[in-house]
Amino acid sequence: MDDLLKGVNLYLVGMMGSGKTTVGQLLADRLGYQFVDTDVLIERVAGQSVSQIFAEVGEAAFRKLESQVLAQLSAYTRRAIATGGGIVLNRENWGYLRHGIVVWLDVPLEQLQTRLQADTTRPLLQDTDLATKLRTLMEQRQSLYAQADVRVTCDPGETPTQVATRTIDQIRQTIKPTGGVGGRGNWESEIGNGK
Repeated sequence: MDDLLKGVNLYLVGMMGSGKTTVGQLLADRLGYQFVDTDVLIERVAGQSVSQIFAEVGEAAFRKLESQVLAQLSAYTRRAIATGGGIVLNRENWGYLRHGIVVWLDVPLEQLQTRLQADTTRPLLQDTDLATKLRTLMEQRQSLYAQADVRVTCDPGETPTQVATRTIDQIRQTIKPTGGVGGRGNWESEIGNGK
């Protein structure tokens, strides 16, 4: 698989609670890649939790930090990167994401709601009706997630290991040995140029 990827980064996108961190770690292990979670990196850089950043300086400042972290990560190779659910909202971020293969973990809203029911750490879910908020976020983001190179639809009851295995299979089917990913030109020449 690594021969096929040639060290190109994998960027996992999707809603909060979709399993990007868990699946990303499994993918990194299988590929011999380093795993990075952009939210964890942001917390290290800022010296504060994501919730604190949202509370003290707001979502716009958080999104700016998120873009800066993504810009730095895109300069590296051999990374499986779990991104924040809203990273797709900033057009500039797509320029960085396109340096690698973008994988959308698509999880049904009911499953997300079950996973996030007791989670008090996510700032966008505070003081709100969970089902309504998740539906609203998905409506705002779904067309952006759909721009990913690979879409992995996750079934209820499927383990993270099964999702990681299917993700690798779908990446394999998406990468054409001669002609690139998702019709985005010649993948080989992009890799050769260090992108």
